[in-house]
Amino acid sequence: MPVKILRIINRFNLGGPTFNAAYLTKYLPSDKYETLLVGGTKTESEAGSEFILNELGVEYRIIKSMSREVSLKNDYKAYKEICSIIEEYKPDIVHTHASKAGLLGRLAAKKYKVPVVVHTFHGHVFHSYFGKLKTNFYINIERFLAKHTSKIIAISEIQKKELSQEFRIAPESKFTVIPLGFDLSRFLNAERNYNSPLAQKYDIQPDTVNISIVGRLVPIKNHKLFIEAVALLKNKTTKKIRAFIVGDGELREELENFTQSLNLKTGNDNSCDITFTSWITQTQEIYSLTDIVALSSLNEGTPVSLIEAQASACPIVTTNAGGVKDIVFENESTLIAEHNAEDFSAKLLKIIENQKFYSDNAEKVKSKISQKFGYQRLVNDIDGLYTSLSKK
Repeated sequence: MPVKILRIINRFNLGGPTFNAAYLTKYLPSDKYETLLVGGTKTESEAGSEFILNELGVEYRIIKSMSREVSLKNDYKAYKEICSIIEEYKPDIVHTHASKAGLLGRLAAKKYKVPVVVHTFHGHVFHSYFGKLKTNFYINIERFLAKHTSKIIAISEIQKKELSQEFRIAPESKFTVIPLGFDLSRFLNAERNYNSPLAQKYDIQPDTVNISIVGRLVPIKNHKLFIEAVALLKNKTTKKIRAFIVGDGELREELENFTQSLNLKTGNDNSCDITFTSWITQTQEIYSLTDIVALSSLNEGTPVSLIEAQASACPIVTTNAGGVKDIVFENESTLIAEHNAEDFSAKLLKIIENQKFYSDNAEKVKSKISQKFGYQRLVNDIDGLYTSLSKK
């Protein structure tokens, strides 16, 4: 009989956890595994990810009471629902992805003595999110949960080192490193087309240096640094510079006002300095029209936008956040900037002034990224982990 897996993710929003849960549910060998995928609800400002699951033909169940916000009432309700699912489904493995799912799912798995429990840290909230007291509270919760987890997956070597050595969540022996995996074919094969509907909608022109940043508009993504860097960059080059902020979130209005306070023009035509596009689900379309991709975050797990950017042969300027250095090819097609606008703008300028060098290198990086972050590698790694844990 197939090994029964209950896979639980925080919520069905657009991001790495949904992609990985979807690919694992779809592509793990069906003769060996049967998977039930469940997850919570996205916030209003987030893009939904159900289209990914529907395109793959993956069935899923939504736990409506499980959401990003902390709510004792709703979280307990979600926990009880997960308990009911475990009681009914009787999984051999519970695999949780990210913090909320990891808490509720592992507590329920402990209650019902599920034989194998796996947790994946897609990121963590142990710095740059909360104050010291709250951070220590979350660290202690994770230490408790780790004692009831068969194996913890870190998605990069840097993250493993942080979790095991810096925050001491669990001994190194409890961790294994399995990078994220995606279907990158649409990025690898995308072609630049200034007559595309997206190019027409935003008046994207070939004589402009187009710089894109993709992600939720929330404090941890530190978009103000990026906006300040664009403002400085305009005074350092005679080339036409235009930035695209792709995504949405609680800081949308504040960031638009901040942009205008720096005398940068916002809007959707090529006379503007910065365009706020909201979410674009087919992100390969914006990457194919982008000359440089940026990331200004304070903390990251493995930023999906940088994997997609490299598969699209885009040079990158990024801060050294979380697992960034584990996924980029520094000084080949990527420059790492300090967390200040002066250095960030200087790195952007360096790529602009040496555009052919960095673009040629970005083309060479494509094949490396495809091998390292393809979904088939992810599936093989997880299959091997499940097999070893099931034998034990």
